[in-house]
Formats: sequence, structure tokens, C-alpha cells
Amino acid sequence: MIKFYVIAAMSAALLCIVPAAFAADEYNVSNGLTLTGKPLGMHGFDPVSMFKAEAPVIGNAEFTSEHDGVDYYFASAETKAAFDANPETMLPQFGGFCAFGVYVGKKLDGDVRFADIVDGKLYLFVSKTIFDKYLEDREAVISGAFDKWPGIEATPIADL
Repeated sequence: MIKFYVIAAMSAALLCIVPAAFAADEYNVSNGLTLTGKPLGMHGFDPVSMFKAEAPVIGNAEFTSEHDGVDYYFASAETKAAFDANPETMLPQFGGFCAFGVYVGKKLDGDVRFADIVDGKLYLFVSKTIFDKYLEDREAVISGAFDKWPGIEATPIADL
């Protein structure tokens, strides 16, 4: 009888975890979890640095903020505070996936080394080759990605 209760409790706990795993496919996160048990966004780079620094700056776990179930690291208390004041304006579009990948219906890794800010929005790309392809027609890629995103946002990566 005790085994039944243990199995029932474990099953209930697993059911609580499963929705979080599906939500992770809506964001480009690093493998593994942060100290808080949440996935890490932007590979640990400070999202605010994309707008305010000359180059992307790696964050520090000491300055962590959570947004929509994903942790983000910041280089300082100041950049963390700027993010906390309005996170939507600092986060990359398409959950941090490559904007060109979304444009073609895929969820590819977004790399902070290949980024563009257009109309105050941050777009990441998987490689220099893809970034250069995007530069050939920025407007078409961005517009097409926004059209495609609602249809793939909640789709697991493996199903695309």
C-alpha cells in the first residue's frame, strides 16, 4: 500500500514538471539549470548589454532575474534593475532563437555575436553566414519571422 502512495506522489510531481519542460521550447535556453532551478536565457549574457555596451557582456549569477520561467544573468545591479523595470524591451525577439531560422520555420540557436537592433528590438542569429543573408533583406526576414512565430512558438524544436 505504501508503494502505491509513493508512486502516486511521484506521478503527481512529474505532472507538475512536464508543462515547464514544454514551455522551455518557447525560449532558447542553455542546457542545464541555474541555481534557482530555472533554465538560463541568452547563454548567460546580459540582455541589457546588447543595448548599452559596445559588445555583449557575460552576466553573473549574483545578478539574476527571472522572466516567464527563464533566468537571465546581468553584469551589474544597475543592468539588472534596468531589465527589471521593463524586461520586454530588453529581451530578444522570438524567445532568443535565430530570427532567420524563425523566418524559415525553424528554431535555431541565437548567438549574441550576431545580433541586430531594429526599431528598438533585439534580433539574434545563429552564425555570420546567416546574419549576412539576413542583411540582404532585413525587412522581409523580420516581417516573415513575425508572421511565422505564432505558428511555431509553442512547437517543440524536435517537431520542426
